[in-house]
Amino acid sequence: MAKTPVRKPAGELSRRIDAELAALASQDQLRKLGAMKGVNLCSNDYLGLSSDPRLKEAVASALAAGLPVASTGSRLLSGNAEVWEQLESEIAQFMRSEAALYFNSGYSANVGLLSALIQPGDVVFSDAANHASLIDGLRLAGARKVIFPHLDMDSLQRELRRSDSGAAQKFVVSEGIFSMDGDSAPISDLVMLAERYGAEVIIDEAHATGVVGPQGRGLVAGSGLADRILVTVHPCGKALAGMGCFVCCSERLKQYLINRARTFIFSTALPPYTAAQMRAAIRIVASADRERSDLVALNAFLRKQLREAGFDIGRGDTQIIPVFLGENDRTIRFSGLLNEAGFGVRPIRPPSVPAGTSRLRISLNAKLTTDLLARFSDVLVSIREEEHAPVHAVRS
Repeated sequence: MAKTPVRKPAGELSRRIDAELAALASQDQLRKLGAMKGVNLCSNDYLGLSSDPRLKEAVASALAAGLPVASTGSRLLSGNAEVWEQLESEIAQFMRSEAALYFNSGYSANVGLLSALIQPGDVVFSDAANHASLIDGLRLAGARKVIFPHLDMDSLQRELRRSDSGAAQKFVVSEGIFSMDGDSAPISDLVMLAERYGAEVIIDEAHATGVVGPQGRGLVAGSGLADRILVTVHPCGKALAGMGCFVCCSERLKQYLINRARTFIFSTALPPYTAAQMRAAIRIVASADRERSDLVALNAFLRKQLREAGFDIGRGDTQIIPVFLGENDRTIRFSGLLNEAGFGVRPIRPPSVPAGTSRLRISLNAKLTTDLLARFSDVLVSIREEEHAPVHAVRS
């Protein structure tokens, strides 16, 4: 079959695209898609539910019962359904919040929430390590941004005090568990400082939902301060093994977002069977204490192994373990050799992380074993030893 002719970039546009791709390649920052092979150590499937038969059965039953495979429109047009209302009610009950609103993804939730709620005259205090979706949402909001050093509460207090005059609404925005560093925000400190200086707190619980807190409700629930935080954001594509994202907030704020969050208003809703899958996921996660305990034990084991071997793994204590290697090319080399040894690990490098902090991002799941992680640690040590061995001893 003959290929259909494709319009290709020409002239200045073509030169610009080629130049940018060449610049990325010259810096070893040109990304390519590829299937994960070997033992997957960079998945966000923290509880190992992505292939759980109970979730498959929930989808199959929903389709067999007549739920359509497409929503046909945004929820404000033809895409709403009773199952979405049931899901949001169950999420709110599970999270002990007044209301919940479901978005198509964590990215669209953060962009829609922040750009709707925060206005140009406001001031936002944002952790330097916040996720790109938070950064982009704040850019769209147009407010004055104050970026404080990662987890530096003294700096945050100085900046809040400096901005304490005037009538501007203030917000403090942070991840709960940080996706690249694997450390946790001090929720009580954030709340204390925000209340002292009249700011509202918004927490993205992407890597905490399902993993920490009572029944896996997240870092904020574990702090006991949920009633003093304006909004928590809970993406479903990680420990919940699904898709979409729920925003927990007051009923009044939910109605505001329905009317003002552009990523909600102008997005076709996900298929209704997704809601059935997520209802099942919430029930499974609520009773997954054993998996959470297994994950804690695996995390403690691997962190001990890596620290004793002399690797810099940062200050975190979560299921996300960064192995800091510093330089871009070194990180790529380690990742490639680990892949050859049967461990699926991706290199994390600029611009995803600051220059000089390239790393391997190890993310654990409850299905792994200590024997496997011990073997991974041994391979990592061997790669480092070969790196410093005489040239004639290096494996060809």
